[in-house]
Amino acid sequence: MKKIVFALTVFLITCYSGFAQSGQASAVFNVDTAHASPYNLYGNQYPRIEADNRVTFKFYAPDAQKVQVAINNVNFDLVKGSDGVWSYTSEPQDLGYHNFWMVVDGAIVVDPATDGFIGFSHLCNGFEIPDPDGGFYELKDVPHGNVLIKNYYSTVAKSWRMIYVYTPPDYEKNINTRYPVLYLQHGGGEDQRVWIEMGRANLILDNLIAEGKAKPFIIVMETSAVTTPRRPAPGPPAPRPTLPAAPPAARPAGAPAAGGQGAAARPGGFFGMGGPGGGIYGQLMTTDLIPWVDKNFRTLSDQKYRAMAGLSMGAMQTRAVTLANLDKFAYIGMFSGGTIMPDDISDKSKVKLVFMSYGSRERGADGLKAAEEALTKAGIKSATYVSPLTAHEFQSWRRSLKEFSMLLFKD
Repeated sequence: MKKIVFALTVFLITCYSGFAQSGQASAVFNVDTAHASPYNLYGNQYPRIEADNRVTFKFYAPDAQKVQVAINNVNFDLVKGSDGVWSYTSEPQDLGYHNFWMVVDGAIVVDPATDGFIGFSHLCNGFEIPDPDGGFYELKDVPHGNVLIKNYYSTVAKSWRMIYVYTPPDYEKNINTRYPVLYLQHGGGEDQRVWIEMGRANLILDNLIAEGKAKPFIIVMETSAVTTPRRPAPGPPAPRPTLPAAPPAARPAGAPAAGGQGAAARPGGFFGMGGPGGGIYGQLMTTDLIPWVDKNFRTLSDQKYRAMAGLSMGAMQTRAVTLANLDKFAYIGMFSGGTIMPDDISDKSKVKLVFMSYGSRERGADGLKAAEEALTKAGIKSATYVSPLTAHEFQSWRRSLKEFSMLLFKD
């Protein structure tokens, strides 16, 4: 009996480990075929992705007076059936990942039939619209890296911190090999999990490395918040900031002011950015995080082998930290988070690449070429990317990470 229990335990651990390495469900590419969302639990059929990219939601709440589904923070009414099941079918949705949650008689709740994710400063559900060209983030039969969860103590934050670390395939085998590092930041109302759970960063790198399109490198993912990771609950979900094309010193349009609803008051301005060392998070990175990573992983620790990038708020954080610490970062990536101009860079000899991107439906997309041309004219290598037919959403950022990764650490 003990042998049977032991064998079952080993089997379950092995299955879980395989899932943890990939980080995501694999069956997300049922293009033009109606199917259950890949994030549904235990064989639940709803949310259901229709063949035309609409999404059908069902929610059992027989005693509720009103039920809505919030898709990316926009509410839509469900209709109650005689069996107590509420239903709604959406308009066609953009390709890729989307957050949603239920609103029952004014209270935000998650759908228990679907997996939970962090977004908009609270727990959400998610669904995935298949992309015919999304094979670059599909789980494939290629060598896979690992996603590790680690903790370190920060003297700046005076607290323990959690990070997710992606190590490329063969990291454990090639024990004499050292690797470059990308520090990858999330957006507002999110944390270190999202680049794996929603962004599928590990699978993007696995596939690019297998195809010879990217050099193997380590990715470090951490929350940018130094004092308060997320705003207090309960309360309405905070909107994701809409960021401008240019990089003004003022807070982005549509974003809450520092200390207001949806943002914790921190030193150095909006989300702790700006100020000495790139703000408090820049101080944390240079004092604690980077030294810890270099000590505990086989990194190439010279400046020319270190990059930083982020989406939305994370792009703004990247801008603040890297420009204040050009002796630490050679590659700068900003996804849906403004631009960089030549006058922003104090020593252009330190910068190997500035990468800037937006979704085509974002207002910042129109300013990318002018910024790229200005940097190129000043002798600073730059590249831009516009994600077709996407807005301020993860499909823009998955594609941006792919494009950025193919340019990293080639010199």
